[in-house]
Amino acid sequence: MAPESLLPDADQAPDQSNHRCGYVALIGKPNVGKSTLLNALMGQKLSIVTHRPQTTRRSVLGILSGDDHQVILLDTPGIIEPRYGLQKAMMNDVRTSTSDADLLVFMADATRDKVDDLSLKFVGKRPAILVLNKIDKIRQEDVLPLVSAYMEAHAFEEVIPISALKGKNLDVVMQSVLKRLPAGPAFYPREMISEQPEKFFVSEIIREKIFKLYRQEVPYSTQVNVVSWEEREDDKDLIHAEIVVERDSQKGILIGKGGKALKKIGTFAREDIEEFIHRPIFLKLHVKVRTDWRNSDGQLRSFGYST
Repeated sequence: MAPESLLPDADQAPDQSNHRCGYVALIGKPNVGKSTLLNALMGQKLSIVTHRPQTTRRSVLGILSGDDHQVILLDTPGIIEPRYGLQKAMMNDVRTSTSDADLLVFMADATRDKVDDLSLKFVGKRPAILVLNKIDKIRQEDVLPLVSAYMEAHAFEEVIPISALKGKNLDVVMQSVLKRLPAGPAFYPREMISEQPEKFFVSEIIREKIFKLYRQEVPYSTQVNVVSWEEREDDKDLIHAEIVVERDSQKGILIGKGGKALKKIGTFAREDIEEFIHRPIFLKLHVKVRTDWRNSDGQLRSFGYST
C-alpha cells in the first residue's frame, strides 16, 4: 500500500510560543479560483484545476506550516443547487467544511457583476473575508460597485482583490488569515502537507486528465478509484486504478478504438503522478460501468462521499 500521508523530510520543530493554528475553508461558486488559490498558497499542486465547472468534488486539505503558524486550508466544491445525489453529497461536504472552519475565505469573481447569494447562505455567522479573484482582468474602479454590493449583503471582515493565477496579493491574504486564527499549537506534524493519502491525489490526477481530454457529460459521469498500489524495491511501483462510468457508451468513449483513448489518459496521468510522488510507476487502468452511480447512496458511500 502507498504511504497514508505526504511526508517530506522533517525540519526541526519550531518554537510554539505565539503560534497560531486553525482551519480555513475556501468557498464560493464553481470556477472562481479556489483550487488555484490553494495551490498557489501551498506552493505546489494539490487540487486539480480545469476550465470546467464543478471539477472539485470533495474538500482537498492542504497544511501550510511556518515557524509561527499552521494554516489548514480546505478547498471545497463549488456551491451549486444540487440536481442529483453526487451534487447533494458535494454540498454536504461544503457544509461540513464551513462548520469546522475557524475562518472562511469567500471567493468571488471580480469580472462578474452580481452577488453570489447562493454561496452567501453557507457563510452564516462564521467570520469571513471576501477575496475578489481575477482582478487583473478588470479595472479597479469597475469592481467598486461589486464590493459595495457584497458588503451590503454580508459584514465581511476584510475585502482583498487578488489574482490567484498570477500570484497578486497572496501575501495580503495570508496576513489577513493569520491575524484571525486562534493562538495554539499545531494540529499536524510540521512536515505534513496533507492528511489525505497519496492514492486520493493519484485518483484526482487521473480524473483531471479525463476532464481535460473529454467534453460534455463524460467527465461528470466519471469516478476514479485506486484499487491497489504495490511498492516494489527493484522495479517501478504498480498502481491499478478503475474508472467508473454510468453507461456502456461512455465506457466505449474512454477506451477508444483498440484501447488508444485509455492509453492516452494513462500516459498523461502517469507523467503527473510520477512528478507528484517523486518516483516512477506502472499505471494500469480499466473502465467499469455502474449504472446511475451518481444517484445511488450506497455507491456514493462506497466511493467515500457523505450522503
